[in-house]
Amino acid sequence: MSAASPPSSASAQGELRRWQRFTPAERIMRSGFYLIVLIAIVWSLQTIEIIPEFLYDAPQQTADLFVRMWPIDWSWYPKVVHEALLETLHTATLGTLLAVAMASGVALLVARNITRSVVLNMIGRFILVATRSVHAKVWALFFVAVFGPGALAGTLAIAVHSIGFTGKFLSEAIEEARVGPIEALTATGAPRLSILLKGYWPQVKPAFLSIAVFRWDINVRESAVLGLVGGGGLGMALDTALSNLYWDQVGLVLVVIFAIVIIAEVVTSWLRTRMI
Repeated sequence: MSAASPPSSASAQGELRRWQRFTPAERIMRSGFYLIVLIAIVWSLQTIEIIPEFLYDAPQQTADLFVRMWPIDWSWYPKVVHEALLETLHTATLGTLLAVAMASGVALLVARNITRSVVLNMIGRFILVATRSVHAKVWALFFVAVFGPGALAGTLAIAVHSIGFTGKFLSEAIEEARVGPIEALTATGAPRLSILLKGYWPQVKPAFLSIAVFRWDINVRESAVLGLVGGGGLGMALDTALSNLYWDQVGLVLVVIFAIVIIAEVVTSWLRTRMI
């Protein structure tokens, strides 16, 4: 018995060392996938109708635009851009606050350890998917049609579009809460509101603040261009300059957008390190 065991172990090791890169079925599937990708690329190139002549002089046209933007018209900043910048920041901030408030209620519906009803869970998930599947510019076009162009339409577009992102991550944070404190509060007969405030909130608070700050950072970038569709802020200043072909003013708006995005990134990174 003992003499027969080494050959069996050696044969088992030999079988483990035998390998084959791909089976015939896997090769067929990989080849089919590559073929589908190739067909999609060729089809896309034919659909978008790329004109080669436009590609040849694209570098020259790009360089010409940058030449027209210089020197930048800094005198336009106090006249128009400064107010538009403040409007952009206010739009992003108020939109984020509205989104967090609305997303908190939806997250409670989606979290399965809070809401046991499957119907309510599905309703909450539908709201999350519906709000984030439509781009913020599309929401801005909708609210511009309802309320007219301006910061109100941009703020509501930012708020509604942010519900899906904020609610999804917040519901996941609620579902990951430790069960121990919740069971202890339930065993003492604590009401449902006390369980939420004393059991879930201390565990969810770091993630909640981090999600809110991160979403504000994203909303600053999105609100900066919503003015192109009538949402107010820097986008409207950029659209005005582009419509009038004032390229030195276009350069100023682009520099301001780039600067505010960088500053927002630094601020949010610092805040998240302090919160987590």
